[in-house]
Amino acid sequence: RNAGELERQAIEHNVRYVSLEHGHVALDGVTTIDIDPLTTMATLDEVDIVVIATTGHAAIEPTIAALNAGKVVALANKETIVAAGALVMPIARQRPGSLRPVDSEHSALWQCLGGRADNIGNVQKLILTASGGPFRGFSIDKLKGVTPEDALRHPTWDMGAKVTIDSATLMNKGLEVIEAHWLFDMPFAQVEVVVHPQSLVHSLVEFVDGSVLAQIGSHDMRLPIQYALSWPDRLGPPAPPIDILAVSRLDFEAPDTDSFPLLRLAYAAGEAGSTYPTVLSAADSVAVSAFLDRRIGFADIASIVSTILDAHNPDHGTIAIETILEADRWATAGALELVDRTGRR
Repeated sequence: RNAGELERQAIEHNVRYVSLEHGHVALDGVTTIDIDPLTTMATLDEVDIVVIATTGHAAIEPTIAALNAGKVVALANKETIVAAGALVMPIARQRPGSLRPVDSEHSALWQCLGGRADNIGNVQKLILTASGGPFRGFSIDKLKGVTPEDALRHPTWDMGAKVTIDSATLMNKGLEVIEAHWLFDMPFAQVEVVVHPQSLVHSLVEFVDGSVLAQIGSHDMRLPIQYALSWPDRLGPPAPPIDILAVSRLDFEAPDTDSFPLLRLAYAAGEAGSTYPTVLSAADSVAVSAFLDRRIGFADIASIVSTILDAHNPDHGTIAIETILEADRWATAGALELVDRTGRR
């Protein structure tokens, strides 16, 4: 989308391949890939690690292609596993360590499990932590008046607008529950969410003997990114380590799923399986965008997602990429129609 910035980065980092979704870049010594660029780059012979950092379902095919080509995949794209876990994970499990989570919470679980996503034989449950977002403790009535500016003021993390709003609604944590289910082959009943406002404990693993391992670190994405790239080795700290003596307290509380129903809806969509998680994610994307554009209110996000999920009638046959993309298109169109209706009220 920004050819000039792409050129600048290509020169600065001495890259060999570039691609633009729309347009073309001509640089000396740099190959531009225009045909099926994501999959082509992900399967190049000289590539050993593929970092999937795009958003949306466009990353599904490149992820599968990279794994089939024997690459290590560092995954920072939630939608790929949320929508296509049934397609991706059977391939990844053929080579343990080939799929490495980049999300801080899943990286934390992975680290607690010794870098083995399949090392769950003695695990009782996985515990994901959520900051609670900027509206922690708000009542349903109080949430009706919040603005995009309010929602974008995350108390601990510095993230993009979409993820920040998803954090405020707890949808982000709901998607992470589905992701954890697939990455670690754990039943939904054994994936728990707790609110931890300090955002220092990134996730915990409770074992069958009652002992609990927690991964604690700075709320800085450079740490999980580096570990995904360097595993099984650990490199020097990319961010200042926490001063454990300065940590005066670590608080944990149950999430409020009455005020923030999207977490509950995400569990339900994950349990339902099929293309329900795809529909959940697609409807949420439309609703969040509309909220940021001031076309709907904060509480309308959950209402729109719930309505689309209720209307979904999936084909419960074998999941394929095309059925995922079709469900995405259906949910997107339906959510856009609901946004228009909501905005005219």
